[in-house]
Amino acid sequence: MSATTTGVRATARILARPDGRGGTALPVLAGEGPLALRRTRGSADEARVMVVGAMSGPLGGDHLTLEAAVEEGARLRVGSAAATLALPGQAKGGARYDVRLGVADGAVLHWLPEQLISARDSDLHVRTRADLGPAARLVLREEQVLGRAGEEPGRLTSRLSVRIAGRTVLDQELSCGPGAPGGWDGPAGLGGHRAVGQLVLVRPEFAERPVAARTVGDGAAVLPLAGPAALVTAVAPDALRLRRLLDRAWAAVG
Repeated sequence: MSATTTGVRATARILARPDGRGGTALPVLAGEGPLALRRTRGSADEARVMVVGAMSGPLGGDHLTLEAAVEEGARLRVGSAAATLALPGQAKGGARYDVRLGVADGAVLHWLPEQLISARDSDLHVRTRADLGPAARLVLREEQVLGRAGEEPGRLTSRLSVRIAGRTVLDQELSCGPGAPGGWDGPAGLGGHRAVGQLVLVRPEFAERPVAARTVGDGAAVLPLAGPAALVTAVAPDALRLRRLLDRAWAAVG
């Protein structure tokens, strides 16, 4: 980790591989700066890791990176102990948060962090990239909340891309808050809501049996992607109702 007048630079890394006994080992579990990593109790064949905020952040000027690689035959579930709060900080410029995921053939990754909250006057750019083998499995959830209770949001730009066997099946960007392109909060955008989320599901069987496009509840839609994958997008008035919508859509896909 390095700390300068322009903010904190920190990278955390996770590597999961089969332990040879039917379980999953974590030969690399290296936290840094605000990104502390803790192994928690999992199932017999799945390793579980919790991301714990060791410092406030991301703050203005910070650049945080979180990397996870899951080797063939391994199973990994990653969550976070609490919501991530983007704050303005004292350093000039916006903050960056990069997430890089690699899932090999026959590997499984559940990436399920808590919400990201964009506080007033913050400026955060989040970039999530997932590269998967053709027979990999992934559940990836992203949830963004614009502002704390009774607070105007900061600027939040979130880009999510997923590649399977080298082919891009999803590449989307959402920008919200002050300075974002016009219409982000209109009927074609969030429609006045303050919580938005995505759920990406990648399963080899979707290649033969694609997910049917449909709506789930009031505010969520399920769409098949151009590959063995599906995307759920949801908007809601608050974080609690957003999570319920995403969980309901996840159950509906099966």
